[in-house]
Amino acid sequence: MKVEKKVRFLVKPKAGISKKQPKNEAKTKTVSKPTEKPKDGKEIAKKPKQKPVVATKNVKPPKKGSKKSHKEDLEGLKQIDPEFYEFLKTNDKKLLDFNLMDSDDDDEDEDEKEAVAPKDADSDSADDEENEEKYHKPSDDLAVASDESDFEEEGEGEEDAAASGGTQKVTLNLLRQWEQQLGQANVSIDIVRKVIQAFNSALASISADGADGGENQPNAAAFKVVGAASFNGVIQLCVLHLQPAIIRVLGVRPNSSLPLHKHKKWVKVRGCLRYYLTDLIRLVEQVSSANILGVLLKHLHQMAGMVAPFTTLGKTILKRLIVLWATGDETVRVLAFLCILKITRNQQGTMLNHVLKAMYLAYVRNSKFVSPNTLPGINFMRRSLVEMFALDLNVSYQHAFLYIRQLAIHLRNAVILKKKDSFQAVYNWQFINSLRLWADLLGASTNKPQLQPLVYPLVTIATGVIRLIPTAQYFPLRFHCLQTLISLSKETQTYVPVLPLIVEVLRSNTFNRKHSAVSMKPLQFTCVLRLNKGQLAENGFRDEVIEQVCALLLEYLAHESASLAFSDLVVPAVMAIKAYLKECRNSNYTRKLKQLLDKIQESSKFIEQQRSKSTVTFDLKDAQAVAAWEQQLRTKRTPLDIYYASWLKTHETKKRRQAAQTDDINSDYAVPKLKRPAAKTGVPVRNENGELELFPSDSEDDEGGPHIPMDDDDDDESELEQPKPKKVKVAKSEKKTTEKAAIPEPTEAEAAVDDYDEAGAAVDIVKDLDLDDW
Repeated sequence: MKVEKKVRFLVKPKAGISKKQPKNEAKTKTVSKPTEKPKDGKEIAKKPKQKPVVATKNVKPPKKGSKKSHKEDLEGLKQIDPEFYEFLKTNDKKLLDFNLMDSDDDDEDEDEKEAVAPKDADSDSADDEENEEKYHKPSDDLAVASDESDFEEEGEGEEDAAASGGTQKVTLNLLRQWEQQLGQANVSIDIVRKVIQAFNSALASISADGADGGENQPNAAAFKVVGAASFNGVIQLCVLHLQPAIIRVLGVRPNSSLPLHKHKKWVKVRGCLRYYLTDLIRLVEQVSSANILGVLLKHLHQMAGMVAPFTTLGKTILKRLIVLWATGDETVRVLAFLCILKITRNQQGTMLNHVLKAMYLAYVRNSKFVSPNTLPGINFMRRSLVEMFALDLNVSYQHAFLYIRQLAIHLRNAVILKKKDSFQAVYNWQFINSLRLWADLLGASTNKPQLQPLVYPLVTIATGVIRLIPTAQYFPLRFHCLQTLISLSKETQTYVPVLPLIVEVLRSNTFNRKHSAVSMKPLQFTCVLRLNKGQLAENGFRDEVIEQVCALLLEYLAHESASLAFSDLVVPAVMAIKAYLKECRNSNYTRKLKQLLDKIQESSKFIEQQRSKSTVTFDLKDAQAVAAWEQQLRTKRTPLDIYYASWLKTHETKKRRQAAQTDDINSDYAVPKLKRPAAKTGVPVRNENGELELFPSDSEDDEGGPHIPMDDDDDDESELEQPKPKKVKVAKSEKKTTEKAAIPEPTEAEAAVDDYDEAGAAVDIVKDLDLDDW
């Protein structure tokens, strides 16, 4: 119908022919106008066979779908305007051959309608059929497009899609052609748009809300992605080849510092790129596999420079990345942070405030519970957040002042109200982790003056938290706060009086009381804030307290050992240690404290000897001279500093050994274990042809995937089938040998999979995403 209207429109401008024109042209004119009807319905005008002249059969307007009348109009156009006919033949040959793929049903309907015509028209119809056979023989190379073919040519697919007005099926052959075109030096923007539309269609095929190609999927109707192979190919094509192609489209030079959105050709890719980034972050939200998330986040890190012009979209992307940074796996956390850092630095003026607030709230929200499993993630979030705050200290001061003030308000309410709820608002992991964060930030920015006014308020808050409930039950919390203060003092080169807070632990009545229970495993304060009554009565409590006191004293005094006032500074601590040694009856405790006391007194004598030398002629008011003398002394190394360096090596080795025994540590803290189902391994799935598949379908997993035996059920059934007269305890070694004998030897493919599992953490997945593997 559309073709018929187009033909009539093309013939109509030639209707203005003079009355002296030939009869054949006049008859053509009458046919081209559907409004003119002859008075006599049986009027027939015959035409010679040699000339392509239009003849009316029933002198009625040509019906919809009538092939013969359309062809006669086109042949008349060839006589009227040969130049225009040749133009159509050269540029739009498909319009002239429109009726070659028509169905036989239309011909049958047309024959039924033409059966009402007079008998005189039979001879004319025979003539028309002869003319049709003479002038309309289709060429031999024409073929109907097959929906089942995955290897059709790109040109044929585009012509079929354009002719039918529907969607084009994405095939592997089409993806290879796109890959070649994207790799060219002069990439066409149309290819980039097609690839982005195919990516949109791939997402629409797996999402329930966008499968119909609605408003959320504006490009989904352009292409159709069917099957896991096509979906996997589209994702790989975009991840590997789209970003370099866009860079070549924009004409970016290798060492150019000009932002991407300021290039001249940015307007051409702005619209499609916005859709692509939206689809990419939607895919990141829907993916749960850590391996695939790592690949997508690496790709997003490459595309981070193109997010700058899209403020609203950038906030959406950053919101999702912050969730992954706070809750994802180790690799996903690192990649998400790198993406956040790159996107924020590109638009620091508009995004930094939003990012700092969102990341701090996510840090506090996800640091509520501390265990050996969650502690590394919390430490990573704290260090990375310090790096984000260090981007602009003027902006960071506003956030740091506000949140430190909130900590002070909670502490003031606890001191004034003295209620259980107010105490719990202070004595929790979120409060302690916030103190650690701000102490690390102030220590990292010690060489810049913007945040140094906040050192005193933070030290006051930490000291107030220690003094709030100074009982033995909260000794672990006290040690955490003291560790924070010592780190802040070392980084900022500021004197913080922490020695009295450490030494007063030795005078605690609960600590000096004889233990009434013996603990088989040592108690650790790493992931503990509060102790119960049973733990206070164990000998492991006293052992850990002595370890913490010696470690904190040694760390703090080793840093202060080069101070000019060290011999005067340690007098109260030396007196407190000597008083405790007189009353202590435990040989292990006295041995450790005596060794520490000897090193302290040795360093004190060393400082007095250095001060008594004739080279010290400066006044105590001369701060620069004092700092120069202390720096010279640090270069020489004091006895306490040397002892602390050797102790630190052994202590770090012990901590690494304890960290490797995560399960045993969890049992110490009574952390409940969650029984999770066996997760799928991160091995990339490959089909029968060895092709890599990022998103394998469930059906392919069932059919072509490796068979996983149910070990538990099989073992139980085999044990039940074997009759056992008595229950005999079998040694573990014998049981393992029987199980190994029952398990068949792995094949080469399974052995390769096992090797991949062992070295999975060191494999870069992006290297595996190569289109040559198809």
